[in-house]
Amino acid sequence: MKTVQISEHIWKCSIWVGITVSVWVVQSEDGLTLVDTGISLMAGGIEKCFRQLNAPLQRILLTHGHSDHSGGIVRIRSKFPVPVYAQAEEIPYMEGRLPYPGRSKAEKLAEPGLVQPLDDRAAAAAGLRAVHTPGHSPGHVAYYHEQDGVLLAGDLFTEKRGRLNRPMPMFTADMKQAVESGAVVAQLNPRLVSVCHGGNVLISSPQEQYKAYALAAIK
Repeated sequence: MKTVQISEHIWKCSIWVGITVSVWVVQSEDGLTLVDTGISLMAGGIEKCFRQLNAPLQRILLTHGHSDHSGGIVRIRSKFPVPVYAQAEEIPYMEGRLPYPGRSKAEKLAEPGLVQPLDDRAAAAAGLRAVHTPGHSPGHVAYYHEQDGVLLAGDLFTEKRGRLNRPMPMFTADMKQAVESGAVVAQLNPRLVSVCHGGNVLISSPQEQYKAYALAAIK
């Protein structure tokens, strides 16, 4: 697994498994926050990042519950029994009570009660602002680190040649809504966007790209 520091307070951990899967470790005054857990195979590399930063893990924040974002929860929490948060709308799908939109069957991705509804305090303790960005999934969230000017976008976008690209269509419940949610880059004006699926390239000046992205993405 490859770990790269992408800003003063944020490290990106990535693995290649046919596609790139990435998570983020955010350092704040009270310790570390893991944004997404990736797949189970990534747990050892993520733990190595914690050790290198020599600070305690305090919480896990999820952008959404798909298995490539939540698959490492059990292994990571076996050593770091910290609280896990996701947008409230996402939890019934993660617990297997509802099938994700567009899927025929529900899938149990987390034990009932394990994932707590995300609140502003949990994100703020990590120096992050949670922004509900539905479309890829009903409870998708992006996290904005205002001090570093970095938007941790999860699957709100993918990246192509350093530019905004639409999320993977086959895994996106409502592409029109996802593209509309992408307008968050125009509202927040982040310096950089980091995505889960794409190279380790950071997307710069995303607000200047959004209009062209939105027109191309819905064609």
